[in-house]
Amino acid sequence: MASHMALRLPRGVSFVRSLPSFLSPPYYLGYLATTAPTPPLLNTKKIFNSSYTLLTMDKGYSSEAKETPEYNSSGVGPASKDILPHILNLYASKATPKDFEIYVPDATFEDPLMCAHGVKQIKSSFYSLGKVFSESRIVDYSITENDISPGKKEILIDNKQYYKFWGRDIHMISLIKLYTEGGKVVRHEDWWDKKPPRSRKTVKVPVVGRIFELSRRASMFATHAMMGFGKDPHPTK
Repeated sequence: MASHMALRLPRGVSFVRSLPSFLSPPYYLGYLATTAPTPPLLNTKKIFNSSYTLLTMDKGYSSEAKETPEYNSSGVGPASKDILPHILNLYASKATPKDFEIYVPDATFEDPLMCAHGVKQIKSSFYSLGKVFSESRIVDYSITENDISPGKKEILIDNKQYYKFWGRDIHMISLIKLYTEGGKVVRHEDWWDKKPPRSRKTVKVPVVGRIFELSRRASMFATHAMMGFGKDPHPTK
């Protein structure tokens, strides 16, 4: 039997992750997502050259998120110009090996579900999106670029993400934090609901934080194994 780890997503979305055993199917398709009723939303926005509409439905809300917003470099800092198009590809399940060249070899990635060390584990994290969700994308974003020291920058991407799982629409607000050195990403954090992932540094009881850290690493190892340890997919013809 697969063990289960449950996390509550922002905006009333409940997300249950299944960690498969070696006897489980080849992909962790034990994901279950349900959407609790949310406040009515009816909003149409123009995002660069792409639009999306949030519509109220009888059960929660769904999305007509037509496409990932077209990248527009106007007003974006030099580091973001090189990195952001690849980040949009990662979250849209369109990642190619070239998109991961924005990372240094020992870069880290962390969100409330996973903690990846090294580019191969980061590849497994993002390649797995297309195995779980029929659609995924960043539908809206704004960028702030800060200089930390010479050659080191912090890129903050305030964004809204959209996922479709088994016909259900999942909407999430997020703060993506990228730390770069020499133009390459050394650390990538995804703060759901703009809150840091739970750890020894972010919870009151360090032991509880350590349990969250270990669960994210276990989730990462399971995903990494199921995705062929970061193996690049065969290019489509």
